[in-house]
Amino acid sequence: MQMSQEFRLRQVPYEHPDVASLELAAQQFYIQIYGSPDETPFTTADFSPPQGRFFVGYADGLAVAMGGWRFRTPGVPRVAKRPAEIRRMFVQEQVRGRGFGRVVLAALEASAAASGADWMLLETGRPQIAAIGLYRSSGYVDVERFGYYAASESALNLGRRL
Repeated sequence: MQMSQEFRLRQVPYEHPDVASLELAAQQFYIQIYGSPDETPFTTADFSPPQGRFFVGYADGLAVAMGGWRFRTPGVPRVAKRPAEIRRMFVQEQVRGRGFGRVVLAALEASAAASGADWMLLETGRPQIAAIGLYRSSGYVDVERFGYYAASESALNLGRRL
């Protein structure tokens, strides 16, 4: 796997302009594959310390990837005492396959663990085959259904002990 030496991650507030442009691209991607945008409710405070963190990845100075995590109410999976949830993880289509998603995922996990999380959880959709492959190859396993899309047949809930 070849990765650009110029890829850098920065922790930013969710209100950062680069997040807004990546969010727009992510929502357009969701509309393409699901027919509607992601409507999961959250507040910008969810991604602000101490409740969570948000990161943007830059390749050659351009914002091309993002991801954040927020603490969740304990209970999913039941063994988790302080789970964190990945939200808004996205890599621009033109740079996919270069390992950027794996770098973002590792940073989210390390940041959440350093903040006291014992599990990392996520909710994705079955049409996102590449994302599911990334998560499964990183040790994520099926967990009990949770979240905004828990009742959706296309939703997939995954988690990993940190």
